Amino acid sequence: MLVQAEYPHIFWTPCAVHTLNLALKNICAAKNTERNEIVYNECWWITMVSDEAKIIKDFIMNHAMRLAIFNEFVPLKLLAVAETRFASTIVMLKRFKLIKHGLQSMVISDKWNAYRKDSVGIAQTVKEIILNDLWWDKVDYILSFTGPIYDMLRLCDTDKPTLHLVYYSKQWLEGLPNRVPPHKDVEISAERNKCFLKYFPIAEERRFVNIEFARFLGCMDVFASFDSLQDRWDLDPKMWWLVYGSSASLLQNIALKLLGQPCSSSCCERNWSTYSFIHSMRRNKITPQRAKDLVYVHTNLRLLSRKNESYNKGETKMWDIGGDHFDPLEGAEVLEIASLSLDEPDMEAINVSQEVPGESPGQVPNILTSLHHG
Repeated sequence: MLVQAEYPHIFWTPCAVHTLNLALKNICAAKNTERNEIVYNECWWITMVSDEAKIIKDFIMNHAMRLAIFNEFVPLKLLAVAETRFASTIVMLKRFKLIKHGLQSMVISDKWNAYRKDSVGIAQTVKEIILNDLWWDKVDYILSFTGPIYDMLRLCDTDKPTLHLVYYSKQWLEGLPNRVPPHKDVEISAERNKCFLKYFPIAEERRFVNIEFARFLGCMDVFASFDSLQDRWDLDPKMWWLVYGSSASLLQNIALKLLGQPCSSSCCERNWSTYSFIHSMRRNKITPQRAKDLVYVHTNLRLLSRKNESYNKGETKMWDIGGDHFDPLEGAEVLEIASLSLDEPDMEAINVSQEVPGESPGQVPNILTSLHHG
């Protein structure tokens, strides 16, 4: 607000990733408060499923023998997902779905039945949950309806320009009768008009940009050409505006600025996380320049190390998978903490998004921008 007061033409946009993550948190961990009563009444059972999954995870990982039995039946590790990680509940449930058959084989095995002397009650509860088909149906349902939110979160969690990915394709818009394109949405249209009013305080300029916007939406003049209409669906939005936007120069300038900016602050926060690792309470006498240089060296050494063969093989395989901070769980001899970045698809594919054998991998819908096709 202080910056906007001095520079009225500056706009701020909320981080799309954090916004989506807050939505998922409100769904998967709904709080029973007066203001949140409606959401809690609809979503309390999701919190219960999530809590039961955590009980299973903790029961297995907090004891060396149970963890050893688990490793015999399940080829994938049971990730201890950090609470600060985006969509932590969804990531955990996705992993549970992948190892479902291994978990079920484990709890009905002779080894599991023979070794449960220390916590008979919890062991029985864990076994009942894992063998409960209704519980797994709930997990599948949670993953299905949160899928679009999770997919969009993954797409936006990068320092690349992704604003054009916020609106879905024509097929998605036509999927339900209440879905409308951005220019027909009352709230979005009202905010767009406020943006034009702030960006173009002179009435004559504002009239010109409104005319250009109408020509773009109505596919008039140069926007009516065959190539222009066809390339709206085939070209990258920024490329499309560079090729066909010259006749609407005011609107073109806005579109290129919007389509050239990231819509997530995650990249900045990861840099701050590295900085806090280097400039800790024990090293609080480091000068700002030295801390900055160490962050630079640390980050680039990490990137360079991923090109080495030892990063994919050997004892130091994926050494930075947990980021800069590891929190051991009590009694666990084998532990993988997934503090993965969603903008690292190669690592994500290996550790989190492995598909169930025999099933085809999920397809991310073709997503286009409002400025791309109106």
